[in-house]
Amino acid sequence: MLRRRSRDPLAEPVAFIDRRLGAAPFLRAALKYVFPDHWSFLLGEIALYAFIALIATGTYLALFFVPSTGETVYSGGYEPLQGATMSHAYASTLSLSFDVPAGLLIRQTHHWAALVFVAAIVVHLMRIFFTGAFRKPRELNWMVGVTMLALAILEGFAGYSLPDDLLSGMGLAIANGVALSLPLIGGQFATLVWDGQFPGSEVFEPRLFIAHVFILPAILGTLIAVHLAMIMRQKHTQFRGPGRTERNDVGTPMWPGYALRTLGWMFAVFAVLVLLGGLVQINPVWLWGPYEPWQGTNGAQPDWYLGWLIGALRIMPNWELRFGGHTWIPNPFFGGVLFPSVVFAVLYAWPWFEQRFVTRDRLRHELLDRPRDNPWRTAVGVAFFTWVFTVFAAGAADRLLLSIGFPYEGQVWFFRGACVVAPLVTGGIALRVCRELRARELHPLRGWDGEEVVRTAAGGYRGGPPT
Repeated sequence: MLRRRSRDPLAEPVAFIDRRLGAAPFLRAALKYVFPDHWSFLLGEIALYAFIALIATGTYLALFFVPSTGETVYSGGYEPLQGATMSHAYASTLSLSFDVPAGLLIRQTHHWAALVFVAAIVVHLMRIFFTGAFRKPRELNWMVGVTMLALAILEGFAGYSLPDDLLSGMGLAIANGVALSLPLIGGQFATLVWDGQFPGSEVFEPRLFIAHVFILPAILGTLIAVHLAMIMRQKHTQFRGPGRTERNDVGTPMWPGYALRTLGWMFAVFAVLVLLGGLVQINPVWLWGPYEPWQGTNGAQPDWYLGWLIGALRIMPNWELRFGGHTWIPNPFFGGVLFPSVVFAVLYAWPWFEQRFVTRDRLRHELLDRPRDNPWRTAVGVAFFTWVFTVFAAGAADRLLLSIGFPYEGQVWFFRGACVVAPLVTGGIALRVCRELRARELHPLRGWDGEEVVRTAAGGYRGGPPT
């Protein structure tokens, strides 16, 4: 008698694993897990796949990088620096760029992946904030995401500082100044980190390397796993729509639809990162030269995710707390420590602050809000992110403004004023727009008569404002 084969291609593999591990219920549940179809949910996946690209490219780079500040004489393939004295770290970075096969491609892809990783986390967090996806029961997962953002910035700075070129050395000098500004413990803390007075002993570079290559990626990987496990346990939220309630899930199951779609998205992210690494130059360290304090010049710009910290240091008034002939709180503390601490404290505390003071809503939520559905949350969010972006602009636009004749002192006073005025203006506008949209239920792609804007066969549009 012939046995009839199952039409399900996963039946045999699942049965094979179940006979040995008893994992069939878990596998069936995982394969039937439903993912929402809205495009905004793909933003978090960009961060995940950028992290995978970072691990892959970083592993290759670690095989050739030498984490040492010990001196050597360069004899590699970059002619302008032939015979120059530099650290082993900088020399190995040059070797990666000019002598190691595919080294420059991998190094630039790694750098672009770091920028995209942080950017994707930021945009993903903004999506979660403005749609209310952080509400009960997902407050802890929100905190995990905010922690990942903080660690991603720290990890990016550590990698940016490893090559020991002039630009990274200036960044470390600024970080040393911020560390020294910590009240009471600044000197001891900086000495502990740098193993002595800046720029530190030869122990510092291996420490930085271990933190960047092993410790921080391990913590980030663990947090990503925890984040995904909590999502699977609590299920995804979803936007309101036909057939969607607080008690059901509408979307695409893991297998085969979502698995194939996310694999395609993963390879698309990888392809874009490799194209950026191969076609768009980033951080050409050979132009900066090795780090020498006396060669530092104005105009250096760090990676974008550090621009908000540089901006805070630049526009902070020259305040210092002095008592008894001693400086208790130096000026760099306010922009380098207090400002980012306030930003992350607000992010961590927001779910509970909103529950208690804004909405007074402690119910469980599985359906997402549109930004207009909660005007006050949207207004506060717009004002908050405008505040941070204004400080970021203060650290990123100085050279551009100088090139058009805007004096530096004028820029400082302009951005100081903008940090106060811009959040109030944008928050007020957001509040009014959200209230108007909620009251009239207008759609961004609908005309004045409420008809949806569609493209005709002739290439024109109908449904727009009357002429």
